[in-house]
Amino acid sequence: MDFAERYRAIETRDPRFDGQFFTAVHTTGIYCRPSCPARTPLPRNVSFFTTSAAAHEAGFRACKRCLPEATPGTPAWNLRDDLAGRAMRLIADGVVEREGVPGLAARLGYSSRHLTRVLTEQLGAGPLALSRAHRAQTARSLLTSTALSMSDVAWASGFSSVRQFNETVSEVFDVTPGQLRLRHRGGHGEAGTIQLQLPAREPFDAHGILRWLSVRAVDGVEQATADRYARTLLLPGGPAWFEVLPDRSSLRLTAKLTQLRDLPTLVSRVRRLFDLDADPEGIDLALTTDPLIAPLVAADPGIRLPGTVDPHEMLFRAIIGQQISVAAARTQLSRLAAAAGDVIETHIGLGRLFPTAAQIAATGRPALVGPRARIDTIMSTAEALADGSLTLDFGDDAASQYAALVARRGIGAWTAGYVAMRVLGSPDVLLTGDVALRTGARRLGFADDIPALERRAAALSPWRSYLSLHLWAASATTPHTNAEEAR
Repeated sequence: MDFAERYRAIETRDPRFDGQFFTAVHTTGIYCRPSCPARTPLPRNVSFFTTSAAAHEAGFRACKRCLPEATPGTPAWNLRDDLAGRAMRLIADGVVEREGVPGLAARLGYSSRHLTRVLTEQLGAGPLALSRAHRAQTARSLLTSTALSMSDVAWASGFSSVRQFNETVSEVFDVTPGQLRLRHRGGHGEAGTIQLQLPAREPFDAHGILRWLSVRAVDGVEQATADRYARTLLLPGGPAWFEVLPDRSSLRLTAKLTQLRDLPTLVSRVRRLFDLDADPEGIDLALTTDPLIAPLVAADPGIRLPGTVDPHEMLFRAIIGQQISVAAARTQLSRLAAAAGDVIETHIGLGRLFPTAAQIAATGRPALVGPRARIDTIMSTAEALADGSLTLDFGDDAASQYAALVARRGIGAWTAGYVAMRVLGSPDVLLTGDVALRTGARRLGFADDIPALERRAAALSPWRSYLSLHLWAASATTPHTNAEEAR
């Protein structure tokens, strides 16, 4: 968007752009979300920033009226596959807090100096400032939504000290943490749990993505219905459990963590799982340009692309799901979890963690059924992930990730493309090797064969992953029964 387009967005107070850019007003020294109800400033008094961190670095403070930090994130970090986009995905996952800027740079394959230079040039702030803004956003959420003590809020937000926490909150929001809490009524929840509201842009088809997850829920690891989703997962600080419930244009998150410092990572992964940072109006508008897809969008607005909370787990789900039905894949995954996953205490009783790659490599083979070639692929992949010869992360370059996966025996284009959709949130994947997708396309009259499907879908780029969701829904066959030949 250029200056004129952004200015029109703030003139109309368009909430679609909240979180996608920030408006800094030179006469007041504050920055706002585009939909801020305050009087629109004159163009000469306005600067626009891609990130809140850039506004902080330029000397602006967050608006106390519109709370620009309390917005969905930008969808650009999934759409962009450049260094900046990949870095932002990892910063949101807490990599800077855990590994520092050198660790972030190493994951991305660049030097710390080069990474800082690129992020500063493109986003207006370096990795430390971007991470600091992310910590401030988490702190604001905890101060206004929970009854945690100040020291616990500081720790859960990723700050290394209470002093650093106090200084950052005061600088960013121009109020002390105590004053910020007094402005809002904090929630309490049950002892040992954290409750937060995770905002999403409207329209938000929460029930649709909950239904998607419910038919794929792994026994013992996940519990899902059309109105609720809960699961265990292993975070850097230890096992965790969370539950989400839809609440208008947001999700209500309840979580129990081994370490409070894992909270930003958990929030980031839940947001990715439910695609909360998507731009649904922009996606729906693009898809409605095709007259056969437009009625599907009208019937199911705000459809979301399911992500994952664990990249390794998603790869095993994809491999096991090759060439079999969703129900059969769920059965096999449940057997694998029961055989190799650890049992833990959750908020509602005993649960089970999905096994790590090392656990699958050590004890998973007896639980696996099906063609020997597929079992060998699962085991060799587990061994490679466990010893580090294969890596899979939210910050991967899409092309490099795809090449690394298809180079492995037993992993083909369908599996690698599906992993890109679910792990990276890649919005423009079209799995032409998927039987159900092609069936949906034929039944709609969208396309009769793969070449026709590719030609017609090209006009809907870069949103073909969302097109795929509509085509799967249009098929009577359970989605993701894959007919591609495993190599």
